[in-house]
Amino acid sequence: SGQVVIEVAACGVCGTDIHIHDDEYPTVPPVIMGHELSGVVAEIGAGATRCQVGDRVTSETYFHVCGVCEHCRDGFPNLCAERKSIGSGVHGAFARYVLVPEQNVHVLPEDLSIEAGALTEPLACCVHAVEMTKVEPSDIAVISGPGAIGLLTTQVVKAAGATVVVLGTSTDELRLDKARELGADRVVNVDVADAAALVRDLTGGYGADIVFETSGFGASAATCLEAVRRRGRYAQVGLFGRPIEWDLEQVCYKELAVSGSNATIPSAWRKALALMASGKVDTGSLISGAYALQDWKGAFEAFAARSGLKTLIDPAG
Repeated sequence: SGQVVIEVAACGVCGTDIHIHDDEYPTVPPVIMGHELSGVVAEIGAGATRCQVGDRVTSETYFHVCGVCEHCRDGFPNLCAERKSIGSGVHGAFARYVLVPEQNVHVLPEDLSIEAGALTEPLACCVHAVEMTKVEPSDIAVISGPGAIGLLTTQVVKAAGATVVVLGTSTDELRLDKARELGADRVVNVDVADAAALVRDLTGGYGADIVFETSGFGASAATCLEAVRRRGRYAQVGLFGRPIEWDLEQVCYKELAVSGSNATIPSAWRKALALMASGKVDTGSLISGAYALQDWKGAFEAFAARSGLKTLIDPAG
């Protein structure tokens, strides 16, 4: 009762999956991984009203939260101490079928491909990160790391009206081209240009109003600290998988407002679906390949090698 079975059409490989594979993220094994999914409703339990068999859908990831702690009641189930998510706490979507609570299911926009719908969850993560920072149209925003999360964040920040500068390395040339294609106002290869100096030139010497670290690399975090203005905002979106060296004194010297974002909250899903439906965010063009389930190692290796942007697993392939 109150549950839905989804026949999985596509499930994205996420950086979190790599951290799980490398034993850098808490899980409850044995558990089927995968949480960035889209598919078709195959069966609904008694009392389910949010969807019908045959609907093209995606799903939020929290299979269980307590519902009564302060975090849950305040609208932040991502912080519930009892949270169990598909792909880590309970079985996920690297499988032909996945079971989810029906309240988590969202019907995909009509004109969105079912493959592009698998990126709703990472987009919702980016939306939540931007929600935490209150981006304004007058802001100069730096996004460090032009992977899938960085490129989704770029589009969300652009939709909020800010000017966006995307930073990457020499191995990111194709990704930087994609950032430009998706609306970035400037792209910078940090291996050949001083990113912080360039940002200061763009801002009359002050620095970026807000920086988003999306790559999960220590050097990127250091660059973001250097590029942000005094009394600016620093947003940590990427996961490092291990402790890093971070010049925390800069938070004091610059009087920075620092935020971290953890997964998603319900409002981020509503906004993510609206952004895709309106065409303000393009998730489909980030898909660089799909692998059959039995070739999951190839999908993981492609992600780890940064050979594309967003790699999908097709359980029916």
